[in-house]
Amino acid sequence: MDMGYSIDRLSIGQKASFAKTITETDICLFAGVSGDINPAHLNEQYASQTFFKGRIAHGMLSASLISAVLGVQLPGTGTIYLGQDLKFLAPVRAGDTITATAEVSELHPEKNTAVLRTTCVNQEGVRVVEGWARVKPPLPEQPA
Repeated sequence: MDMGYSIDRLSIGQKASFAKTITETDICLFAGVSGDINPAHLNEQYASQTFFKGRIAHGMLSASLISAVLGVQLPGTGTIYLGQDLKFLAPVRAGDTITATAEVSELHPEKNTAVLRTTCVNQEGVRVVEGWARVKPPLPEQPA
């Protein structure tokens, strides 16, 4: 199995992205998996009376796309997700295409950790989530 980028193969400014269109099915499945059945996500009549004037996707559904970037692309396979700070900036609705991006901002080789700036934007370029992730990249591959 190909491992992701080890700390010695990462560089400041390196970035990767993952995009997904959020569907009604995604919202319902996320509610079931997470247990978050808040009617703001599932009930249009209720949600129309809220600040958002309609149903919205779970904030953590958008934020979970960051995990896809970190675990699959950058640093990639073998990465351990240590922590995440998040700010939710704008609502996401079914039909929105969300692009999650992670950009290397700090490298700490002595601890084998990296800090990445994380953002999610919608199809109009509106930032919906931002924050910072701390990860432990995979160890360098050892020669056989």
